[in-house]
Amino acid sequence: MTETVIIYTDGACKGNPGKGGWGAWLQYNENNENNENNENNEKEIFGGENYTTNNRMELMAAIQALEFLKEPCVIELHTDSSYVKNGISKWIINWKQRGWKTANKQPVKNEDLWRRLDAASEVHKIEWKWVKGHSGNYGNDKADNLANKGITSIYN
Repeated sequence: MTETVIIYTDGACKGNPGKGGWGAWLQYNENNENNENNENNEKEIFGGENYTTNNRMELMAAIQALEFLKEPCVIELHTDSSYVKNGISKWIINWKQRGWKTANKQPVKNEDLWRRLDAASEVHKIEWKWVKGHSGNYGNDKADNLANKGITSIYN
């Protein structure tokens, strides 16, 4: 794990549920030997779905960013979703122990995406960081713009 990646992710929805988008901005370390001129040390990815929820789009942003990486990396992943940060760093351990049930013995919502995020996370060393949304944080604003671009992309 030599590559260090800083990732900002965000999800958005027009209606909840409604048309949704996810976006991620990835920044690679500048010492990457495959990137001599540092011209490609960042990547923007986004996508959308016709009928979804904000939480699903927040999860998809993190999933897509991690699945985009081709090798194990050291990652600092920023999200403005407490749902994603707490889910992956705290709640998921108990969900798995209880057979994907909550403390109230109810099925975990978005289990399909939590399983996918869990699998995508296993190959990396990730520090999950929460950032306040819509507060002028450059990376979060970039991810938010990409998520909204994801919504727009499904209209075309």
